[in-house]
Amino acid sequence: MFKSVSGFCLLRPISTPDMERHRNSVTSKSKSYRMSYRSSLGAAASRLGLTPALTGRRLDTRRRAPKSHNITEKVNPEQLALLTKTEWQLSYVTPLYRFRHTQLKSYSGQLSAFIAAGKQQGLAVEVFDPQTAFRVSFSVVQGMTESDDDADTVLIQIHSKPLFARQDEPQKTVWSGLLTCVNANPEYLRSLPEYFICLPLFGSSGAEGLTALVKSWFQQSFDCCFGPLEISHTSLQWLMALWTNCHTESSIQHLKMIWTLPAVPPLQVTYTVNPEDAWELWSSVRKTRDKRGGEEEENCIDIEEVTSFMQGLKSHFYRHFKLDLSAGSLNQVSTALGSAKSSGRMKISNSRYMITTLALLTECALFKMPI
Repeated sequence: MFKSVSGFCLLRPISTPDMERHRNSVTSKSKSYRMSYRSSLGAAASRLGLTPALTGRRLDTRRRAPKSHNITEKVNPEQLALLTKTEWQLSYVTPLYRFRHTQLKSYSGQLSAFIAAGKQQGLAVEVFDPQTAFRVSFSVVQGMTESDDDADTVLIQIHSKPLFARQDEPQKTVWSGLLTCVNANPEYLRSLPEYFICLPLFGSSGAEGLTALVKSWFQQSFDCCFGPLEISHTSLQWLMALWTNCHTESSIQHLKMIWTLPAVPPLQVTYTVNPEDAWELWSSVRKTRDKRGGEEEENCIDIEEVTSFMQGLKSHFYRHFKLDLSAGSLNQVSTALGSAKSSGRMKISNSRYMITTLALLTECALFKMPI
């Protein structure tokens, strides 16, 4: 199947105490969030009026093959540059109550004042000039929707001077945030009451203290709730398949995976595959599928193809290194089009397939939401 083996693996131990502390931290935060949510958001859930049928969402097992979108003609170049150069830490956010895209200028002032109040209490000042005020800007990102039901994407930027900056140096963007909704389930969106706006995917880039303040302001202002958005094993596999499917139009340059295998001590395996080899394997999986249907089948990808693709990669690795990746967990995938980590860190490097990637992440956010 692979003409030339350019895949390789790097093995290194991971500190078991560190892994245990991380696992305990995640468990503690998850329990805390669930308790906080149940006690403080009952009224919001009641106002939404959602039924169990509407909240019983499942990740799609079938998707349309990714299409190239030339969004450079629609999206502001400066905004697009930020979106494609930034690694985002992802969260989900429940529907925003009485959020209005027409009030973004007012929100900028309100959030600036909220951060200033937090700054007086000693929050979020550890890496910024204490003599410089934070300036916040909200803006709409045009051209980032896929359907008429999607709300416009909102970009949030916080500007300030880092510590040790020259006195005459202008303020720089020290924190960025993104609220978006791409190709969300229309049935769910139409079920929301009039005063709720659904922007379920939240990305942040910058100091954690500022992220916490921004989330706190949103929660107080729009009666919403944030939660961590890890990228599941299945979603990482979907990203691998979708990106590989784009190879003939936009070279993926490499297909890189990072796995963690249970061992004593645990092993981290880096597995990189030549793009032509990955494409050859993916093409063989697609040809088997294409024999079963017409044009509609050719334009769709289903979970069986994704699973077969992954199994082929794991079998190839086992033949050469005698390590069964099925026993471990997939933690990270990357190509020239983007990278994603199970911890919820995401970077989209190619704007032509940004819509496809954000649509999958929007679906993940809606699936993870408690309401």
